[in-house]
Amino acid sequence: MSSPQSADSTFAKSALRDQVKAARKRRPLEAAAAFSSSVAEVALAWRPVRDAATVAAYVSVGSEPGTGLLLDALVAAGKRVLLPVVVAGLDLDWAVYAGRSSLAPAVRGLLEPTGPRLGKDAIARADVVLVPGTGVSLDGARLGQGGGCYDRALPRITAGTPVAVVLYDDEVGLPVPADPHDVRVGFALTGSGVRSLESPDIR
Repeated sequence: MSSPQSADSTFAKSALRDQVKAARKRRPLEAAAAFSSSVAEVALAWRPVRDAATVAAYVSVGSEPGTGLLLDALVAAGKRVLLPVVVAGLDLDWAVYAGRSSLAPAVRGLLEPTGPRLGKDAIARADVVLVPGTGVSLDGARLGQGGGCYDRALPRITAGTPVAVVLYDDEVGLPVPADPHDVRVGFALTGSGVRSLESPDIR
């Protein structure tokens, strides 16, 4: 049975998540399109991405900050891009991104790669990891979608690998509750820059 503290945390996370999702739906289409373009430029200029051979990322859906242009820019830059595939128990397997035509509709309204699955531990071979979220605190507590997929996947990342959550600027610095099992992220990637969540600098 959940403790009162964990129940309170679950309620607070759900309320904050709903608030962020509502704000995303109100965001003008022009602003969302501008983000998609600028975040691709920011990511490719970030040294961990520039130096990476393999990048683990994801396909944005609905009102999420757009990653379509980012994925194509990574491939054009010669990166091997791994995308998640949701499997039993809401865990994540991985497959290589081979262009938009290689994506197919999947569970929970997602788009997933149709290529060979590489195994759950494939994320450990990524040089940098870009993850979805609905907010992040200034000390790296990430607010996910509520399914726990990345809570299962993030512990498999090799120690020292940069992990960045892709967000709009106003979704960084939110009061995200953190539970003991939550895995913190080190960076926030926005259309304005990359913010280290260990220091307030944008770089």
